[in-house]
Amino acid sequence: YCGSQFGYLDTMQKELAGATTKKKIQILGVNGIGLESGNSIITAGRTLPWLQDTLAEDVWNDWVVEYRDVIVLDADNRPIAAFNLTTYDLSKAENFAALKSILVAAASAN
Repeated sequence: YCGSQFGYLDTMQKELAGATTKKKIQILGVNGIGLESGNSIITAGRTLPWLQDTLAEDVWNDWVVEYRDVIVLDADNRPIAAFNLTTYDLSKAENFAALKSILVAAASAN
């Protein structure tokens, strides 16, 4: 499931590459400590960046991430929204469009 969702995010990034927004939209994956075993499966055939949390840099804890969250950041890299892919499966067109809209709105804000 996670691999397919990351694939939808990869597709979304390609669609957003030409978006006219104030800030560039960049999607990347962040994997929690202890979940490293699936890294090669998730990233296979994808172009999105994938970061692995470490004890020194624990983004999941810093941003209070729930499993399968997409955390939307503002221009200063502060979390402003969370979109959970367990709740909102991106294989459903309305969920894909909703997340895309949230990203465009965030990148268009002042």
